[in-house]
Amino acid sequence: MARTTNRRPVTKIDLDAPGGPSRRPDDLAAEEPLEIRLRRKPLAVTMRTPGQDIDLAMGFLLSEGIIQIPSDVVTAQLCAGTDAPNTYNVVDVVLGDHVPPPVTDPSRGFYTTSSCGVCGKAGIDAVRTRSRFDVSADEVSVAARTLSELPGKLRAAQRTFDRTGGLHAAGLFDANGELAVLREDVGRHNAVDKVIGWALREDRLPLSGHVLLVSGRASFELTQKAWMAGIPVLAAVSAPSTLAAELADEAGMTLVGFLRGRSMNVYAGSHRVTA
Repeated sequence: MARTTNRRPVTKIDLDAPGGPSRRPDDLAAEEPLEIRLRRKPLAVTMRTPGQDIDLAMGFLLSEGIIQIPSDVVTAQLCAGTDAPNTYNVVDVVLGDHVPPPVTDPSRGFYTTSSCGVCGKAGIDAVRTRSRFDVSADEVSVAARTLSELPGKLRAAQRTFDRTGGLHAAGLFDANGELAVLREDVGRHNAVDKVIGWALREDRLPLSGHVLLVSGRASFELTQKAWMAGIPVLAAVSAPSTLAAELADEAGMTLVGFLRGRSMNVYAGSHRVTA
């Protein structure tokens, strides 16, 4: 069973409660490294919450442009690694012979953290991976009222967040606001990769007519991942970055930020949001 949480004793201090500090157990969101290998050769290490690790690896490989379709992957399996006891923090992927090996330029060092996503890339050109999907041609429209209901639906489905308060979430919805899949992780980018990896393994790409909602902010990296999966609408509870808005414009995506209550800001592709 995936180690999504760990329990440890904490000292609880409440200045408004009588009796002084107290000791109690508390649940913390698990964070462990996951090494992604191609034919046993290390490719990337990401800090993530264990669970749906195969989906995470598949989503990462797709969003980096290494794979495109399910048949690009021959096998993908969890391996024990070198830890004792075994933690199964390694995913080994075997690609088809027709898949070109990834570029191993040192400027594209694939080390990721739970906070920043892919780090160490040399510049914007190095991370701007072009999608094979033309999301600009997606004619889906979503009612603003439907969008306003999504954060509540996302929050209601976050089971692990209820215990820890420390996980990000990514939810994939259809244009009517029905939740297709939700993933949680200490890293927002990991949660998105898990959603994309699930869709890839289900052979549902491109995700035309769908909305991807993320807790927190919408970064350049998350916008790129949505584009690579053919998602026309990306929504975030918090603000987008300038590069996220620019990339959404370039891709022909709809980008929604500050989706809270009955209000929102549409930073790109406002024609898809009906008021």
